[in-house]
Amino acid sequence: MSNSSFQECINPDCRASFDVGQSYFACPKCGDLLDVRYDWDRLQVPDSLSWFGKRWATRNQPLDFSGVWRFRDLLNFCGDEHRITIGEGQTILQLNDGIADYVNCSAGRVFLEYEGLNPSGSFKDNGMTAAFSHARMVGTEHVACASTGNTSASLALYAHTCGMKSSVFIGSGKIAYGKLSQALDFGARTIQIQGDFDDCMRRVQEVCRDKGLYLVNSLNPFRLEGQKTIMYRVLEGLGWQVPDWIVVPGGNLGNSSAFGKAFGELKQLGLIERIPRLAVINATGANTLFDLYENQNMRFNGGAVDDKAIDAYYAKLDATGYRPHTIASAIEISRPVNLKKCLRALEICNGVVCEVPDEHIKDAKAAVGRFGLGCEPASAASVAGLKLLREQGVIEPDETVVCILTGHQLKDPNITVKYHSEENREFSNHPTEVPNDIDKIVAALGL
Repeated sequence: MSNSSFQECINPDCRASFDVGQSYFACPKCGDLLDVRYDWDRLQVPDSLSWFGKRWATRNQPLDFSGVWRFRDLLNFCGDEHRITIGEGQTILQLNDGIADYVNCSAGRVFLEYEGLNPSGSFKDNGMTAAFSHARMVGTEHVACASTGNTSASLALYAHTCGMKSSVFIGSGKIAYGKLSQALDFGARTIQIQGDFDDCMRRVQEVCRDKGLYLVNSLNPFRLEGQKTIMYRVLEGLGWQVPDWIVVPGGNLGNSSAFGKAFGELKQLGLIERIPRLAVINATGANTLFDLYENQNMRFNGGAVDDKAIDAYYAKLDATGYRPHTIASAIEISRPVNLKKCLRALEICNGVVCEVPDEHIKDAKAAVGRFGLGCEPASAASVAGLKLLREQGVIEPDETVVCILTGHQLKDPNITVKYHSEENREFSNHPTEVPNDIDKIVAALGL
């Protein structure tokens, strides 16, 4: 086992440990989730976060240019010879007073962390670069995932870069063409299953377990290590100051899980003095976390999660034939694989969970577009959630809030076009059709 990093089961009754040179997506002893853990004393982490800013001076070196690997001291599970980068993490943290006004926050207090600038257009690249670095370390030849779209696009891009075979499992009619086109373009074998994401997730695990493929869904603990760096870049963008709130969409709950782990580690290392609060936003049509956390009082309890209650909840979903449904396809998930880790993050960050309907998500998405950045529908759940939490008085107007925008607006353009051309909503911007006549064109322009 490595002297400085290892894998550990999160189940307090198990806590089995494994070398980072082994490839598991679940604990082989009890089947629970795995963490990547570190012996920080052996790794000699810098004594201040501002130290990482020095790597901008050597950004001609690919690992220092990467918005993931320039923080490699905080996810140091492999050597530089295994680390893969295609320039991920060149994102922006935008102060946006237009959105602040929309959600009734004070000017200068709302920031948008825009992950749509990643090479494949979503936050997934942060995790994928870490997962593929581990895959190279263990000698992987074939990678696979279940996907609502963004994961497949990112997997296919990194697999192409690494020269690995790639397979993606998608549900029938459950993927936006903007995302599917990427997976096809990058050369992934695409398997379309008659079912939804949860069905695909079950099947891809079976295939990976039986045939030895490397799973890169967020069950993979190394993927979440890469996603921690989104929070490092947020802190960097705030001059290494900690915000009051992080607001993030909740789908498979990989981001929220990674964010909680990141802040817990930073606090343990003395690199931050306090931990921000976390708000995880479900779509009303895919609200498993909200229902369990807010309505049934499900908590992490230091690791003693009520597994029987979770199993009973999922059994009820099966018995009633429940299927999630939301226009925010990236978070259209009813059995989030990182549920327990998200509960841990909510415990670490004194978090809250809320749900927002599709109509509010669409309006928030249009507001983001109107005020300077575009995003996919799932991204806008964070802004819609902030608006709701302000209305409920959970978040105060003068608190500093960072909303995570997870993906590019062209990931799902059909939703955008329909909103502006067919609906009459707050920000609808209807195209004007006129005859091919210069006078009528000028009149339509109001000139």
